[in-house]
Amino acid sequence: MFGKLDLSAIPLSQPIPLITSAIVILVVLGVLALTTIKGWWPYLWHEWITSVDHKRIGIMYCLLGVLMLVRGFADAIMMRTQQAVAIDAPGYLPPEHYNQIFTAHGTIMILFGAMPLVLGFMNFLVPLQLGVRDVAFPTFNSVGFWLTASGALLVNMSLFIGEFARTGWLPYPPLSETAYTPGVGVDYYLWAVQISGIGTLITGINIVTTVLKMRCPGMSYLRMPVFCWTALASCLLIVAAFPILTATLAMLTLDRYVGWHYFTNTAGGNPMMFVNLIWAWGHPEVYILVLPAFGIFSEIFSTFSGKPLFGYRSMVAATLFICIVSMVVWLHHFFTMGAGAAVNTFFGISSSIIAVGTGVKIYNWIFTMYGGRVRFEVPMLWSMGFLFTFIIGGLTGVLLAIPPADFVTHNSMFLVAHFHNVIIGGVVFGIFAGLEFWFPKAFGFRLHQGWGKLAFWLAFLGFWVTFTPLYVLGLDGMTRRLQHINVPEWRPWLYVSVAGVGILVLGVISQIIQLVVSIRNRDLLCDTTGDPWDGRSLEWATPSPPPFFNFAVMPNVEGEEAYWGIKLRAVESQQLSPEPRYETIELPVNSPVGIYTAFFSSVFGFAMIWYIWWLAILALAAAFAGFVIFAWRDVHEFEVPAEEVARVDRGRRAAREALLGRLSSDRSMP
Repeated sequence: MFGKLDLSAIPLSQPIPLITSAIVILVVLGVLALTTIKGWWPYLWHEWITSVDHKRIGIMYCLLGVLMLVRGFADAIMMRTQQAVAIDAPGYLPPEHYNQIFTAHGTIMILFGAMPLVLGFMNFLVPLQLGVRDVAFPTFNSVGFWLTASGALLVNMSLFIGEFARTGWLPYPPLSETAYTPGVGVDYYLWAVQISGIGTLITGINIVTTVLKMRCPGMSYLRMPVFCWTALASCLLIVAAFPILTATLAMLTLDRYVGWHYFTNTAGGNPMMFVNLIWAWGHPEVYILVLPAFGIFSEIFSTFSGKPLFGYRSMVAATLFICIVSMVVWLHHFFTMGAGAAVNTFFGISSSIIAVGTGVKIYNWIFTMYGGRVRFEVPMLWSMGFLFTFIIGGLTGVLLAIPPADFVTHNSMFLVAHFHNVIIGGVVFGIFAGLEFWFPKAFGFRLHQGWGKLAFWLAFLGFWVTFTPLYVLGLDGMTRRLQHINVPEWRPWLYVSVAGVGILVLGVISQIIQLVVSIRNRDLLCDTTGDPWDGRSLEWATPSPPPFFNFAVMPNVEGEEAYWGIKLRAVESQQLSPEPRYETIELPVNSPVGIYTAFFSSVFGFAMIWYIWWLAILALAAAFAGFVIFAWRDVHEFEVPAEEVARVDRGRRAAREALLGRLSSDRSMP
C-alpha cells in the first residue's frame, strides 16, 4: 500500500541528518504554534498565501530563496570542513552522506536559492518599473511560485525521509540509472526539479508577456529601465531552455520507472546525449541568473553615481547578444569527452565571444561612475565588489573556454573556484545589492547601514580567502568532490579555505543582526518619501511600500528615465503636477488555486518517489480538479473605489510636497 516507504526510510543510524531533521521539525512546529496562538492565520491566508499581487509573490519568492540559501550554505560549511579534517583521515561524514551533501548543495543553491531570489526581484520590480498594476497572468503567477515552493519542500523532505541523490547536482547517467542508484535519492531530485521547473516556466512566460504587452503609455522598448531588459532576456532564456530540462529529466524518469533506454549503456541508449541535453539547459541557466543581476547593478550604478547609465543602447544590445549566444556555448562543459577538434573549436570560440557582451557592460558601468558624484552606500559597495570579483571570474572563464587549457583544469578545484567566482561575485552579490537597494520600497524602512557595511566587507574578504586557495589546489591537481584527501601538501590551502568559510559565517551573522536591528529601529529608518536613494525609475514614484494597485493613475512616460524627468520638472517648477482625476480601479481577486495545486503536486511527487501509485493518481486528479474549479469561478476582479485611490495618492502627494519644500529651503540657504 505504501510502496517502498517504511520505517527504514528514517535515517536512525545517521546522527547528523537525524538531529538536523529534529531541529527543523521543532522549528516548523514552533512557527505553526506561534501563528495559531497569535491568530495570524486569517491575515496570512488573505494577504499572502492566496495573494495574486505581484509584490507579495515577489517577496515570498525572495523569502524562499533566502531560506534555501541558508540551507545550501550549511551544506557548503560541511563540505569544506570535511575536506579539511579528512586529510589522511576518515573525517566526520560517511561517504554516502558527503555525496548527498555536495549534490544537495549545488541543486539547492542554483535551483532553489538563486532562482527564487532572481524571480522574486523580477516579480516585484518589472510591473512597477513598467508603470502597470500587475503581471499579465496574476493567478498563474501564484501557481508558479507555489510550484517552486513545492519542489523546495520535496528536496528538504529527503533530509529526514529517505535520501537525496548522490550523483552531483546534474545526475549524469549511467550513475543515475536504476542499476547503479536503486534508492530514492535520484527520484527526489527528478520530481523536485521537474515540479519546480514547471513553476519557473510559468513565471518566465508571465514576465515575457508582461514586458512585451503591458507597458504604460509612452514606455517604448528603448525607454524601459535596463533591469526590465535583463528580466526580458532572462525569461526568454527560461522559455527556451527549461523545456529542455523538463524533457531531459522526463526521459531519465522513464528510464528509471519503466525500464526504457534513452540514456542507458545498452539497448541503443546514449549517456552522452543526456550530457548534451542537460548542459543545453545548464549553461543558459547561468545567464538566466546573472542577467537580472546585471540589471540590478545597472540601476544601482546609475542611482549612486547621480547620472544616467552610460551607453544605454549598447547595454540593451549587449544584453540581447548574451541572451542569444548563451544558447550555443554549452559544450565547453565537456571539451574532454571526445566531441572532436572541429566541434571543440566552434564552442571554444563562441564561449570566448560571449565575454564581449559582458565586457561592454563592465566598461559602461565604469564610465557611468566616471564624472559622477558617487555615494558609497551599502548597495554601491556590493556593486563595486561585484566588479572586481566578476572580472577575475570572467578572466578564468575565458581561460577555460580554450580547449587545451580546459583539458588541464577540467573537473578540478580550479573549475569550482571559477564557477563560484562568477556565481557568487555576479549573482549573490547582485542579490544582496538588490535586497539592500529595494528593501525600503518593499517594507517601508531602510536597513541599518553600519551592519550592512560590515556584512559586505566580511563577505568580500571571506569569499576571496575561501576560493583563492581552490585555484591553487586545482592547478596542483586536486579534483572536486573528494571525500578524503591523500596529499598532505594540500593541507595548508584547505585550512586557509576553511578560515574563509569562518569569515563568511561572520558575514551571515552580521546580515542577521542588521535585519534585527533594522526592524527594532524601523521608526528611525522609516522611508516617508518613497524615494530614499534619489532613484530614477518609476518604482520610486510610489509610496513605500507601494499600494496594492501600484499607481493611482497610469504614468505617461516622456523620456528614458521616466521618474527622473518627473522629479526634475517638479524641482524646477517648485510644485507637483496637478492632482489627477481619480477613477475606480479593477484588480484580480485573490485565489487559493496556487497553494492548492502545490499541495497536491507535493503529494503527487512524494507518492511517485516512493511508488505509492494510488496516492499519485488521486493527487494528480485533485490538482487537475483545482484548475477546473478555478476556470468556472464567477468573480474574477474586484473594484477599488475612486475615493480609496484618492486617499492613498493624496498621502503620497503630501509626502512629496513636504520633500519638495525641504529641498527648496536647502537650496535657498547660503
